[in-house]
Amino acid sequence: MTADFESRCQALVVELGLGNADDIQSIEPLTGGVASDIGKVVLADKAICIKFALPKLKVAQDWRAPVHRNTAEYHWLRTAVQIAPNMAPKLYGRSKTQHGFAMEFLDGKDVYLWKNALLQGQQPRGEAARVADVLGQIHATSARPEFDRSPFQNRDDFDDLRIDPYLRFTATRHPQVARQIMAVADAIYANDTVLVHGDVSPKNIMIRGDAPIILDAECATMGDPSFDVAFCLNHLVLKAFHLAQMRTALRAELVGFWATYAPHIHWQGLGDLDRDVATLLPMLMLARVDGKSPVEYLDATTADHVRTVALRLIATPPKTLDGVIDHIFQTFEG
Repeated sequence: MTADFESRCQALVVELGLGNADDIQSIEPLTGGVASDIGKVVLADKAICIKFALPKLKVAQDWRAPVHRNTAEYHWLRTAVQIAPNMAPKLYGRSKTQHGFAMEFLDGKDVYLWKNALLQGQQPRGEAARVADVLGQIHATSARPEFDRSPFQNRDDFDDLRIDPYLRFTATRHPQVARQIMAVADAIYANDTVLVHGDVSPKNIMIRGDAPIILDAECATMGDPSFDVAFCLNHLVLKAFHLAQMRTALRAELVGFWATYAPHIHWQGLGDLDRDVATLLPMLMLARVDGKSPVEYLDATTADHVRTVALRLIATPPKTLDGVIDHIFQTFEG
């Protein structure tokens, strides 16, 4: 832990009226994220989590993003609390000057990180469907005319954090499908239909009891619903490549996610969004092996398998998500 991080945590606690510097019993940096400095701060009456946005992300590629994205994340969490109260952490306030905020520290015997459970080989417990239900509620609410869109006009930040590193950068690595990827990138940039989280990943989802708590909304913007859906599904697909013993269960999770999310759709035709997700999903598969932020758990052989399947699906995309899932799981049978 650096002295600067410790002093920033102390200053935030004081600024938000959570206590004095002397009330802090301990400060512990937390690992796992690439876009922020995060720490657990223990006070006399509670433990809190403090998060500061970083100007340069902790990845091999030179990837920078504006620190004011911390504001978008805080607003997304506040909106989630209003729409689905059990599905978001308690918030303790935000500092405009420090680009940081405080929220409850999630801990307890009934709390686990979804990514860890998957990678440890624990059989799914229907988490995907519960995440889909929360996501569907937020998308549906934000698509209504009365929704206040003003805190979420962050299209260019979303471009910097998601569209460019995941799609445009990947397109430069694969000229044979660059035209298709760039067309989707442009369409996503132009779409502002619903409130998009932008990083719906098992690494950002704590499960408390039966409730998924979705964190790390730094990319939040009014955007394209297909991105959130495909982004989450992609992580389940990649786990299926990685964990052969869990493929049947993971396929059921994929199907359960879409079956739960689909009834929330009222802002466009179900078939249109189904096609958009089917088109984007293989592009995100490719991005997680050849984009700016490759997943860490795939070995070279498995990554090449993902690449081969993704390129085939991008070149000849099925019209439905079911078609994409069928094709992917058929490749495991050979």
